[in-house]
Amino acid sequence: MTVFGNYAPYYDLLYRDKDYVGEAEFIHSLIQTHAPDSKNILELGCGTGNHATLLAKMGYHLHGVDLSQEMLHLAHERLSQCPQELSKRLQFTHSDIRQVRLDQKFDVVLSLFHVISYQTTNEDLLAAFTTVKTHLKPGGIFVFDIWYGSAVLTELPTVRVKHLEDELIQVTRIAEPVIYPNENCVDVNYHVFIKDKNSGAVDELRETHTMRYLFKSEIEFLLSGLQMQLVTSQEWLTNQQPGLKTWGVYFVVRN
Repeated sequence: MTVFGNYAPYYDLLYRDKDYVGEAEFIHSLIQTHAPDSKNILELGCGTGNHATLLAKMGYHLHGVDLSQEMLHLAHERLSQCPQELSKRLQFTHSDIRQVRLDQKFDVVLSLFHVISYQTTNEDLLAAFTTVKTHLKPGGIFVFDIWYGSAVLTELPTVRVKHLEDELIQVTRIAEPVIYPNENCVDVNYHVFIKDKNSGAVDELRETHTMRYLFKSEIEFLLSGLQMQLVTSQEWLTNQQPGLKTWGVYFVVRN
């Protein structure tokens, strides 16, 4: 069972208010700016395939990789509902982004929604970045986002409660963080309640997601060892200069 295993069926509902369309358009703009001839993309940590499907609609060929069988089941369900012309541009593989080897080179590698911050040790980070290096064509770009250390340590994570529902279920998710400043990590302890609207039965889930917050200098050090170059880093979606309150920062790296 992966860290997303228990609540994968409720994942799309929990993130229903996430602007996937806006994010896909933002990613497209970054690709057009930094690698405009790109056609094929590897997405490391593709989840249920939301970003992949939207980017495929823009004409890209996407290969998504995820460690969660439950997430990929939902991705394949999404794929089965796509028109054939679109589904031909999508492929999903179950694997660990630290170890996967596809014997293929890509124009772009993506890792979104803080997947890189799930790599909590130096060894994990190096392994994930080595996967990127292995799969990128010369001159290709790697686009990823992280929890930005400056904001995490300035504002500190707080308890968050989220309520959502659809025609079948009501979901309440409580996120209680515990920070470990000497490890540059935060344990996000999730307590999720799912109520069936028809029966009134309530299911209760608990999971802990450990997240590593990162700094620009750490990333530059990792890249230098792999002979990759940082092109730019800005606030996710706004392109503002990162600051002490910027939790989400994206990086564009060239191979």
